[in-house]
Amino acid sequence: MTSQSPRDHASGATRVTGIGGVFFKAKDPGKLMSWYTTHLGVKPESEGSSTTMFQWREKDDTKQVGYTVWSIFPHDTKYFGPSASPFMINFRVKDLDRLLDQLKREGVKVDDKREEYEYGKFGWIIDPEGNRIELWEPKGQPPP
Repeated sequence: MTSQSPRDHASGATRVTGIGGVFFKAKDPGKLMSWYTTHLGVKPESEGSSTTMFQWREKDDTKQVGYTVWSIFPHDTKYFGPSASPFMINFRVKDLDRLLDQLKREGVKVDDKREEYEYGKFGWIIDPEGNRIELWEPKGQPPP
């Protein structure tokens, strides 16, 4: 099995730089978070939260802290829509607007909605099997 490079073959530009988060649905997010805490040591960010942020250091700048969000959503969340999938992956990217424009030109289904916060910019695409994928261009401090 060969590994695909995250680089755009035409331009050499990096598309995805890593995983920004893993999100999935649960019937009882609080109870499931408790199970992960008890059995795997995954601690929530705050009391009653179903989100954890795993911190790490950037490879090329070890002073720069990065994080990967792991979060349990209620089973009836609309955040993954229009996908019916019980999970959503968030990929870190360097230039969200450029990447979304390129993906649209390639025929990828790109959500016109974009959001920007003090911790980064977000956009969404749908893969060929209908899974919603979140793309995140991080900046500043971690999300609340």
